[in-house]
Amino acid sequence: MTPDLEPDLKLEIAHVLTIDVVAYSTLLIDEQSRLIAELVRTVKATPRFRQAAAEDKLIKLPTGDGMALIFLSDAEAPIECAMQLAASLKEHPEIRLRMGIHSGPINTIRDV
Repeated sequence: MTPDLEPDLKLEIAHVLTIDVVAYSTLLIDEQSRLIAELVRTVKATPRFRQAAAEDKLIKLPTGDGMALIFLSDAEAPIECAMQLAASLKEHPEIRLRMGIHSGPINTIRDV
């Protein structure tokens, strides 16, 4: 790569919350769409998500059957978001999730 085309790589520590819908592939397509839309609405309503998004400290990646939320703030952010999401989902027992958390180094590469 020529120096003009090399990406501006910056090593950061990120804290990732991965979320996926249990048995997603067994659902009808309409049900998949409905559940993902409701999940997205519920996630976006959590205070921790809104705070990180407002501070531009959040990268959101759809995964088909869920999402990965990469918090570029403190290590407690994905834990707090997961707990807030779990509390909100008590009102939506039809949405069954698996969630996982990981922290580690990342290289942020912004799209073109």
